[in-house]
Amino acid sequence: MSERRKHSGTAAAGAFSGGGVGKPSGRTIIALLAAAALVVGVAFVGVLIVTVRNADKHAPELTAYSHGKTVDVTPFAYCAVSMQNCRVLPQNAEDAVGTVFEGLPCEAEGCAKGGTADLQVPPGYPLQLSLPKQIVEAPWLAQLVYATEDGQRVGKVISRNDYPKDARAITIDSRPLPELRLIGVEMQLPILARDETGREFYVPHAAWSINTI
Repeated sequence: MSERRKHSGTAAAGAFSGGGVGKPSGRTIIALLAAAALVVGVAFVGVLIVTVRNADKHAPELTAYSHGKTVDVTPFAYCAVSMQNCRVLPQNAEDAVGTVFEGLPCEAEGCAKGGTADLQVPPGYPLQLSLPKQIVEAPWLAQLVYATEDGQRVGKVISRNDYPKDARAITIDSRPLPELRLIGVEMQLPILARDETGREFYVPHAAWSINTI
């Protein structure tokens, strides 16, 4: 029998926060994923136009399942593609330091405080994610963080490009190699940004975080 839990951002401590050698910080995940987006971002430019046109006023949730347990994952952060009108921002200010969400005001009506969902994924069991249409129809990226037995972290990026068009469910291997264990996942929706020098790069305007240990 599957056990289902509801994750509330107001009760969470922040992306991958807390003790334990294997738990990556939200700042680390967001930085890794923003860099990885540069590699796969070219294929996303056209889709970003559709994302802006179909922007939803509500913060969507995804569903995570593993080993008989299910949790509804609310956003760690969720802003409009303009990086304004944020409907969810990190509950703990320290989780936003060094990220694109640092210093953003929570001005939208009913603005919530986001955090990280916890779902234990035993090594060898897959993690299954059910995606809402707001993610399915967007150019999403996800950073998978694995840990070795000695506490070293290994990152892997997956994207919409790796799955059939309009895939609404994805399966993530928790132990792709015997020495690796999945410790965290962060799903993100990227947007194109430009710095003062004119350099273009991708940053997330929305993120969902899951701690899997």
